[in-house]
This record gives sequence, C-alpha cells and structure tokens, in this order.
Amino acid sequence: MDETIASAPPRNLGVRALLMLLMAVAFHLAAWVLVCVALLQLVFSIATDAANDRLRRFGASLGLYLAQIAAFETFASEDPPFPFSDWPAPPIAA
Repeated sequence: MDETIASAPPRNLGVRALLMLLMAVAFHLAAWVLVCVALLQLVFSIATDAANDRLRRFGASLGLYLAQIAAFETFASEDPPFPFSDWPAPPIAA
C-alpha cells in the first residue's frame, strides 16, 4: 500500500518555547498598556463627554493583539503575533 499522506513538517519546540516566553512578557506589557488606554479614555470621556476615536481604535487593535498572543500561547495558532507578523487592524466601525 502506497502512503500518500504528507506529514506536517517537524516543529522546533525549543524555538517555540523561547517565542512563548517572549510573548508572555509582551502580553503582560500590553495588558498594562490596555489599562492605561482605558484610564485615558475614561478621563477624555469625562472631560469631553465623548470617547476619543483614536484611543478607541487603538484599544480595539490592542485587544486583538492580546487575543493573538493567547492563541499562540495555547497552541491554538502556529503564527507568532507582532513583531513576527503584522499588527492587527481594528475592526471597521459601522
């Protein structure tokens, strides 16, 4: 019987482990940036009675970045997030 199923290329788990460690540090830093963005947004909202659109878009893309890191850390994705790929674009507002 001829085997025609191609096997997936072997992963280098040492490199993956190093990337996971770096992404865990990036996750914690990005989470603190998200806290700062949320506090700034609150201050702007109190001062101007409206949300800052740039902070809103940045916060949305930062949330997507945190989700990408979580997916990479839990092996749900094999694609390493930024800076190894593009920064996630925020969803288009309606």
